Amino acid sequence: MFNVVRRESTPASLANRRRYDSEDVWEALNKVFHKKCYICETSEPQDINVEHFIPHKGDEDLKFDWNNLYFSCARCNNIKLAKYDDLLDCCDPNTNVIQAIKHLPPTTPYAKHLQIEAQYDDEKTKLTAEFLNKVFNSDHTPNKKVSSSSLRRKVFDQYNLLLKQLNNYYNPVALPEEKAIAVERIKLLLKATAPYSAFISWCILEDAELGPILQDFIGIIE
Repeated sequence: MFNVVRRESTPASLANRRRYDSEDVWEALNKVFHKKCYICETSEPQDINVEHFIPHKGDEDLKFDWNNLYFSCARCNNIKLAKYDDLLDCCDPNTNVIQAIKHLPPTTPYAKHLQIEAQYDDEKTKLTAEFLNKVFNSDHTPNKKVSSSSLRRKVFDQYNLLLKQLNNYYNPVALPEEKAIAVERIKLLLKATAPYSAFISWCILEDAELGPILQDFIGIIE
């Protein structure tokens, strides 16, 4: 999960309250969430839903509230529907969802598990961590086991891009300009526009040298 700034104005089609998933809503959500699922951070997933962050349960105000519409892949939305109605809100400017939930990537492409850990003790943070654990590590059905394994491999692929830049930066014979290039490339992986940016962010936060250098670039939104 990553921090989001909802800069787009309310799409016109929401005013007539006939549909909440009209084309202008899709286009606006695409921009707001950088074409990523707000939960798992998969970029341009094949099956996308316009999701109600707070279930509307027939409430017309919630159903057509622009601020209640989020961009979610079908898999994450399906898992969320089970019980997760009171999650941390990635669009809340007062909530740093990256800082609240530690995301650490798998150590190999076929790792059985990756680490998701609440950093605060409040119920909302703990519930969000529980939910994200199910998203990335669920194996309670054959379908979920396969899909979570595939998701972890995608996270690892992005992590592997980071490892290449870390190797370039920490190479004992790296020239200053080579280290500078590595840092600039890591900044690209840290942007909210990049897939799985929360995992990359935590790798950098845990790095004693690069953490202080790059902490201001974590989750940056342009």
